[in-house]
This record gives sequence, structure tokens and C-alpha cells, in this order.
Amino acid sequence: MRNSAFFIFFSLTLFQAYSQDIEIRRTSTPIQIDGMIDDVWSTADSAYNFMQFFPMDTSLANSATVAKVLYDDQFIYVLGVMQNLSDDRTYITPSLRRDFFGDANDSFSFLIDAFQDNTNAFIFGINPYGVRREGLITNGGSGSGAFSMDWDNKWQGEAKLENGYWVAEMAIPLKSIRFGENQTEWNVNFYRVDSEEAEKSTWAPINRSYSIINLATLKKMSWDEPTKKPGANISVIPYVTAGVNKDFQNNEPSESNFNSGFDLKYAVTPGLNLDLTVNPDFSQVEVDQQVTNLDRFEIFYPEKRQFFLENADLFANYGNGRTTPFFSRRIGVARDESTGQNIQNSIPLGMRLSGKVNNNLRLGLLSMQGGSDEAAGLPSYNYSVLSLQQKVLARSNVSFLFVNKQTFEDEGAFDTSLYSEWNRTIGMDYNHASADNRWNGKLFYHQTLDEGVSDEAYATGFQVNYTVPKWSWQMSGQRVGANYNPEVGFVRRRDIKQLNSTVRRSFFPSQGGVQRHGPGFDFDMVGNETYGFLDWDVNLLYDIFWKSSARFSARLRRQYTYLFSGFDPSGSGGLNLPSDSDYTNNVIIASYNSDQRKKFFYELRTRSGEYYNGTRINLEGSITWRYQPKGFTSIAFAYNNIKLPDPYNDAVLFLIGPRFDFTFTKNLFWTTFVQYNTQIENVNINSRLQWRFAPVSDFFLVYTDNYLATNDDGFINLGQSKSRALVFKLTYWLNL
Repeated sequence: MRNSAFFIFFSLTLFQAYSQDIEIRRTSTPIQIDGMIDDVWSTADSAYNFMQFFPMDTSLANSATVAKVLYDDQFIYVLGVMQNLSDDRTYITPSLRRDFFGDANDSFSFLIDAFQDNTNAFIFGINPYGVRREGLITNGGSGSGAFSMDWDNKWQGEAKLENGYWVAEMAIPLKSIRFGENQTEWNVNFYRVDSEEAEKSTWAPINRSYSIINLATLKKMSWDEPTKKPGANISVIPYVTAGVNKDFQNNEPSESNFNSGFDLKYAVTPGLNLDLTVNPDFSQVEVDQQVTNLDRFEIFYPEKRQFFLENADLFANYGNGRTTPFFSRRIGVARDESTGQNIQNSIPLGMRLSGKVNNNLRLGLLSMQGGSDEAAGLPSYNYSVLSLQQKVLARSNVSFLFVNKQTFEDEGAFDTSLYSEWNRTIGMDYNHASADNRWNGKLFYHQTLDEGVSDEAYATGFQVNYTVPKWSWQMSGQRVGANYNPEVGFVRRRDIKQLNSTVRRSFFPSQGGVQRHGPGFDFDMVGNETYGFLDWDVNLLYDIFWKSSARFSARLRRQYTYLFSGFDPSGSGGLNLPSDSDYTNNVIIASYNSDQRKKFFYELRTRSGEYYNGTRINLEGSITWRYQPKGFTSIAFAYNNIKLPDPYNDAVLFLIGPRFDFTFTKNLFWTTFVQYNTQIENVNINSRLQWRFAPVSDFFLVYTDNYLATNDDGFINLGQSKSRALVFKLTYWLNL
């Protein structure tokens, strides 16, 4: 029997008292996941009195929410009832595609920290249209890489729109969550985004200075009986792929290919998961968004491949964003040392064991075999990584890492002047997070072991962050030796000493449309013993955040650059500025993001002013039109107008990237991404049709084309196609 009116009345009467923790109770009544409220939910405990997180954090939410939880031998069941302040309203979603993202999108989310370390968690969310998302939270929910939605798993969820409220129901398989046996409590939280009020609210209160996914202040969910082993958890995900490609630039004949392989997931223990991959294929992964490269150093692109994502922090969070000893994108992409170009590298076999050994110890073990490439003279390498993370204090940990890249081929089989036989990195990090989340930081030391190289082969550094409602302060520093060489890592610069710091003051107006605003100051200094200062900059900052979700940031910068080697700042292949020259410039850097709740919204950024020995006018950003709930069209763009004195090149560089994302249903998606880049004279077209014919099981049809393009009198002229490919891929998720 359905009894929605009774349930709503029953739930809302609880708002007279503040909720504490919640109990999850066993049910023997079957629950149908359809967004309807069954009588069985009247037996469940409730989470209520959600606190406002945005725009303020000192009162109950204006839009009330009630959450309930139950379980049986297979699933955790979650119910959310989200009240609105008006009966007739529009909900915001970017499309019907799974794993939606955005600050202004209506949603209801459930966070699970089963091991209660306040550091790692699963998140399951749903929006009013029944679109689901799932992801992983690491590093306590702090930092730009703490939230990833690239992780996928099987679960059920539906939503239903009612007059004045909407209802969400979830069924999360116990097998999809890593947890221990005989546990009596988990840490959990619920949060809601309400676009009508531009309001975010959470069950466990979170200070608005932190992220809404912050894990420092979770509440308890107590089990009415201790947890049991969820039983065997084995998933096999086979795939087949076929395609045809043509290299027009080198006048090569068309090539057709057929391939197959599989991934296997096996829960060795409830907290420790084994992933195996045989002949993996990543053709369905969305292409990287190109950038105009005016930098002297390598650009960092994030990992998107599913195999590397669960517990990715165990491997990837060593060092800092600019100096890290392990970067998984080095596997499957190799460098042809004879040409300096990156090439695709096959992976015949890979294994990854990761997760919790016990409540305080996490383990990561990875081994992958890369194939050889005769054309590049590249030998086959094995990539192996061991990571151990021991919890200390309230939310801190000590981590140990060992990375080994090694070929087992005889030295005579490859050119040892181009490729090494082995390369190893060993290191240790201390990651600190205080119980109240005010203090966060890290210390690290890493050493590379190369054949015959030992001096200056290390990287060490620190970071400290202090955050309270009105003030935030960050300082970090690093020393990278001249011979530090983690071949499976990412190192932006070597032979440097670096120190930077930022301090900000925030004001919170009690009236008006501004949520917070305030000034700041920061500096960054880079140098070494040979040249002294290489780079420095000092900045005056100001940030404004509106209650509507719009925001504005600006900084006035004075910067210094020393070129110890020649460099062409126009990015056009012109004459290099001479080595041993230096430049002091004044620059303005600013950005504005409009209200994302609107169907039409935009983002603008600029970095303009003096530029080496000339000037630069820069404007970039994106414009989006949302035709919800079916999808959106956006155009990303970057414009750089560089003027340098003779005999150096001037340059006008454009990068334009229209994207069309259309979701016919919650299971059928079509995305086309076009990128026109004048710097490399290329037009790239990537069009992808995806049909999710079963849970986490997909058919992909992907078309890719690259054209030689020139900019002639402001018009785009497409020349001959350089390369073209058509690929289909079929994957199926099978639970055994």
C-alpha cells in the first residue's frame, strides 16, 4: 500500500527537534525502486533538520529534506524527500547523462565512509529526473582532485516529481561498497542542492569555508546488528572492439582491426579489491580538451581511464601537482626517444590490488606490462608500484611508495642510449589533517634510482593550509634535484627551489546578493644555485561570490622570468628569445562565472598585459546553452594576440571547441566535440554515440577525424584529412 501523505506528515513533525545520528534497520519487506513511498519506509529511522551550507551555514535549510535508510542481505536502501518552497517549479540538470556535474544542478546525495577514517568515501547521487551519479572522495574531501565521478558501479535509483516536493529512492548493493565485517557504525552524510533557492544543505553541518564533500564532520549511522561479509563479489567486464582507420598524411593504406579483452573485479576481502585487465582498450574515453600551449613546460592532463580510478589516491597523491613520482598516464602512452613524440603503447596485461587491509592500513599494488614497439625501437616494459598508507592521529597518514619500470629484454635488443633498462623511485609522504579540519598539509621526500646516477636525484617538499571562516592561509615549498628522474612520474621542472604562499580574508554580508567577498595576497618564487631567481610573481587578489552561484576573481600581478635557454613566447615556431635574458612584466588576471542556474551561462578568463619583451591580449572561456533535460551546446574558446618587437614573431592564436551533448533518454547519448587549433593547424572532430543497453554495459560508436587547417584572412580553411577512424566497442558488466 502506498501512503505518501502519511509519510510526509510523519517526517515533517520531526523538525521540532534537532536530529543526531541515524540507525539503519533491517527490512524483510521487498522494496521496489520507483520513487514511490511505500509503507515500509515508516519503519525506518530519519535524518532531518538539514543545515544550510550555502549561502550561509548558521541556520536550518529553507528547503526541508528528510532522508531514511534500510537494508537487507543485498542492498542498502535510501529514501530522500525534498520539499520545495513553491509547488510549481523547474529543476536544473545539464542533461540526462549519468554522472552529471555542476554547482547549480538539483540533486540529492549520500556519502559513505564505512571505515570511519574521515579521509575516503563513496558518494551516490540522483537528481529529480532520476539521473544517477557515483564517485569517490579522497583526501578528506579537500583539494581540487578530491572528488572523482569517473568511477562506475552497478546500483539502482529512481526519482519522482510531486506537487511541492520530489522523491528519490536508491538501492546500493552491499557488494559495491568496501567495508569490514562486524562493524556497528559507519560515517555518513546526506546533502542536497536546490537550484530554486541557490541553496546547498547538509545533514551533518559543514562550515561554508570548506567543500560540501568535506569528511571531517560526518555523523554516525549505527547498524541494528553488526555487518556481515557481503558474499562473493566477482564482476567480469568483457569487451569487443572493431574499427577502421586511415593515415592520409603519410599516404598509408586503410587498416582495419578487431580486438577483445576483459576486466575482472574480485573482492579479496570486503575492503580489498583485485582488478585484472587483459588487453584493455580505451577508445571510448573522451578526448582531452586541447589548450594553447604558451608554456615552456609539459602540460598535465588528468587520468580518465576506469581501470586506474578506484583508490587512485593511493598511487597518485604523492608529492604535489607539479612534482609527483607516479602518473598513471605514462602507462599506455610511451615516448619515441628518437623523435621526441608520444606514441600509443599497448598493454597486454595488468593487475591492481587496492583498498583497506584493516581500519588503519591501506594497500595499493599495481603491475602492468607495456608492449614493445619495433618502429620506435621501444622495448617492452613492466610497470610496478607498491603503495602503503598507515593512518596516524585523527585523520592523518604516513605513506610509502615504490615504483619500478624495467624491461626484461636483453640490452642488445634496444638502443641503451635512448632507453634505460630500469628506472626506480622510492619515497615517503606524511599527510596531515586535523580533526577540526583547520590544519591540513604534507611533507614528502622521494628519491629516484637510475643506472649510474645518484647525485641530486631527489625531490622534497612541504605544504601547510590553515582555514577558518574569515581567513585562509596556504604555504608550500619544494626542492627538486637536477637529476630527479621518475620516468613513470610527472616533473614540471628540475633543479629548482620553490616557495609560495597565499593569504585571503573573507567578509560575509548579512544583506544583499553577495555571499562573500574579500582581498588576498600571494607570491611564488622559483630559483636555483646556478642562476639565482628563475621566476617570481607577487599578486594582489580580490574574490566575490554571489548567492546566485556567480563568482568573480581578479589579481594584479608583477612577475619576473629568467630564460636560461632560448624560448619562442609566440608559440608560432619563430625566432627564440635569447638564453640568459630576463623580463619583468605587469599582468592582470581575472575570471567571471555567470549564474549556472540559467539556461544560458558563460565563463570568461583573461591574462593580459606585458608579455616578455612585448604584450599579450588574452581572452578565453566557454558559453553554454542548456536545453534541459535533453542536453546542452557549448563553445570553449581561447584567443591570444601576441605582439613582439622585430625580429620576433607576432602571433594571433585561436582555439575554438564547440561541443554538442544530446541525451535522447537516460540510456542513449550522443556527443560531438570539435576542436580548431591554429597553433598546431588542426581541426579535430570526435563524435561518440553511446547506448547503455544494460546497467554499466555500453555500446559505443566513435568517429574521429583530423584535418589540416589554416587561418586565411580570418577564415578556417580545411585541407586534406590527416587521419580518420571509425571504432565501435561493446562492453558488458556481468556479476558472478
